[in-house]
Amino acid sequence: MDTIYAVSSAPGKAGVAVVRVSGPRAFDACGALCGDVPPPRFASLRVLRDSAGGRLDQAIVLCFEAGRSFTGEDSVEFQIHGSIAVISAVLAALSMVDGLRPAEPGEFTRRALENGQLDAAQVEGLADLIDAETEAQRRQALRVLSGDLGKRAESWRVDLIRAAALLEATIDFADEDVPVDVSPEVTELVQRVRSELSKEIAGVGVAERIRSGFEVAIVGAPNVGKSTLLNALAGRDAAITSEVAGTTRDVIEVRMDLGGLPVTLLDTAGLRDTDDQVEAIGVERAKMRAEQADLRVFLLEGTEPALITPKDNDIILRSKGDLLEDDVASISGLTGQGIPELIARMTAILTQKSAYAGIATRVRHRDAMQRGDADLAAAQLHLQGGEETADLAAEEIRAAIRALDSLVGRVDIENILDEIFASFCLGK
Repeated sequence: MDTIYAVSSAPGKAGVAVVRVSGPRAFDACGALCGDVPPPRFASLRVLRDSAGGRLDQAIVLCFEAGRSFTGEDSVEFQIHGSIAVISAVLAALSMVDGLRPAEPGEFTRRALENGQLDAAQVEGLADLIDAETEAQRRQALRVLSGDLGKRAESWRVDLIRAAALLEATIDFADEDVPVDVSPEVTELVQRVRSELSKEIAGVGVAERIRSGFEVAIVGAPNVGKSTLLNALAGRDAAITSEVAGTTRDVIEVRMDLGGLPVTLLDTAGLRDTDDQVEAIGVERAKMRAEQADLRVFLLEGTEPALITPKDNDIILRSKGDLLEDDVASISGLTGQGIPELIARMTAILTQKSAYAGIATRVRHRDAMQRGDADLAAAQLHLQGGEETADLAAEEIRAAIRALDSLVGRVDIENILDEIFASFCLGK
């Protein structure tokens, strides 16, 4: 396998930059630049030099032997001064070392996967952690990166391997003295996995929202103060405001952090019947985005009915509260009246929604679990047929194992035979 190198820190000028080298010739590269190879896993201060002996920089050097590095290979990290010139000079020096080449995008993580340092779900968790902007995203990504989904998949795998092994014993060793009827235990194992899968499948949607962001739509009639409210919440002039009805004709989005949750506020076109073709398109888009949003904030002026039916937990407020005689259930984006209370309500509602997030965070995870659940549902039907359809039930369980193994990128059907031989003294 090639030895690869790349800058692992963010591009551009910084106080410190990290250059990573991984592969069989990583320590050779370290020796070429440092003159020697520091003891593994101990930070060492070294002067880096190019092939002609010219001084490149003074760096902290960390060496990791195979099995103890991020990639699972011999690896070296050079912590250098983060100027563009220093980074370029160190990369140029590495390019002169025989057997080294620049890494491709994601190649270090790919090697970590191939070398068993990470499973497929952990790789996704790492990507989410790098992209995390809020506290909720950080916590969720760390759960996946730490292997929680892999551990859950492993527990399902153990139960299903046991169930398949019991059925295989009934089928393959029918002439032997199998101690008991295995169907009750198989049924219990399958049902237990299906129950846990159902909970995780239900939580994927919320987990995906934590990854990508909840959407909160501000809806109401034209000139009711939606854009003014958006600007007040955003703390800047994100939307054009005017006294002319219909100023907002497209959906304007503003990203926010509410209580550690990623939230996208949507300022929508005023909802009304109009003969203006362009405004009508904006109204339709507003209705569609509002229906799809996780939460809607309705601004009402007077007693006019909302053109979209509020859903449970939606927030309904009277607009332009600074002009009203009382401030009950009212808000004003112009003066800030009711803004803190609105932020608190939105945060509470979305926090409650986020509590239902599972450890599976992606559509790919949901698809794999749904396939596994469908296979197990079919297995349960075959189990009702007794020994005559035991082979069909076993095949459906094996299919479920393969589907769930795709969560972490692992398949090992031989474990079914291992379970058979470990569970029964059949002398085979």
